[in-house]
Amino acid sequence: MRPFTVAVAALLALSAAAPARAADTAAAPAPRQGLFLTVSESGDTWVRGVLLRCEPRPVGRHPYAERACAEITAAAGNLDGLTRTARPCTKQHDPVTASASGTHRGRAVNWVKVFPNRCELEVATGSVFRF
Repeated sequence: MRPFTVAVAALLALSAAAPARAADTAAAPAPRQGLFLTVSESGDTWVRGVLLRCEPRPVGRHPYAERACAEITAAAGNLDGLTRTARPCTKQHDPVTASASGTHRGRAVNWVKVFPNRCELEVATGSVFRF
């Protein structure tokens, strides 16, 4: 009778542990797919953000998603490597902060940079932060 009792106790222990593992797995946050882009004014009086997903094709509410994805891909996901546009900007000091976090083609991206004004941001980042 003792082997039967041990077997039942083992089965009960396994069945109790299985749902706990499933709950732990379900509670784990899924990795963010795409890039969450934000732009904020100095003093954070306003903040705008958008999720840009480039894989398998550009989707989301970014108004220039296709162009922004192409620019990020050309820079191999390195936002400091985006091609600058040739456009003059005033010397107005009205700082804006741009940030990007998430993934691009499976590679983690965490990027933050302060620009002297919105024009300088757009010159340095093309369509990526134009939303």
